[in-house]
Amino acid sequence: MTNPIKLVIDEPVPGSFIWTLLECDAGGVPRKVMRAAEYGADTYEAALATGTRMMDAEIRKNLEKPAGVPS
Repeated sequence: MTNPIKLVIDEPVPGSFIWTLLECDAGGVPRKVMRAAEYGADTYEAALATGTRMMDAEIRKNLEKPAGVPS
């Protein structure tokens, strides 16, 4: 993957925080949802921590792919 990943934390319901990983184009504009939380976290910090771990895992997964393999 050569495009940036954006981590977004939303609070669709008061007290329930959802993280979403978005794949962006080269200009940083979101193109598609890569992964998202299956359930809300109780705090912003918990959602941020989980989303950050998922983003790190996604980056590591893509770094391990051999050259020429599509993501």
